[in-house]
Amino acid sequence: MTRFLSGLVLFFFGGIWIATAQQATTARIRFVFENSKLQPANYVLDINEDGTGHFHSEPGSVTDADPQGVAPQPVNTDIKINEPLRGALFKIARSHNYFEVACESTKSKVAFTGKKALQYSGPDGNGSCTYNWSRDQQLMKVTDDLIAVAFTIEEGRRLEVEHEHNRLGLDAELEQLQDAVKAGRAQQIQNISSQLEAIASDEKVLERARSRARQLLAGNGSSG
Repeated sequence: MTRFLSGLVLFFFGGIWIATAQQATTARIRFVFENSKLQPANYVLDINEDGTGHFHSEPGSVTDADPQGVAPQPVNTDIKINEPLRGALFKIARSHNYFEVACESTKSKVAFTGKKALQYSGPDGNGSCTYNWSRDQQLMKVTDDLIAVAFTIEEGRRLEVEHEHNRLGLDAELEQLQDAVKAGRAQQIQNISSQLEAIASDEKVLERARSRARQLLAGNGSSG
């Protein structure tokens, strides 16, 4: 165990201890988000250069169910990031010195939207930066894209809960997801394909909701 830990750097972020490899053999990007006023309150996205990855989130201290009856819960799942997002992430990381840059725009008075960290580890280099908001439009585009991926994964959990306990609420939930996809606020829908397929094939679900699920699976209005 001591030998294993000697190759890692541990740091505390958003109530989570996170281990980062000092000498990685495969390039990986990690995005960490923290905002105690939101649900989830913090999450971590790990993305390998081949597109495989992992998502972990933790709810905030207030865990009451929302008006739709969906209570916040941790999410821990493997993910897959497809092109063009996958390639863009690693291209921007390398063009920004593996994120070893001063990304926070301290001179601008911007409302707090969440503490964010972008980290890169790989055989070609390592780096990280922490920020609320950056003047660098490429970094903010990456941030928006990764937040949209997290939104999609969390939405998949909501759909799974509603499919089991509130089928009548699925049509409105799926309509909101379609709107989010069209606006780019939800991306990489393939990560919740199992939830959408389960809804689309369930004859106990309203046909309109099943149709929305099929449209999302087919990429109708998709973003990423």
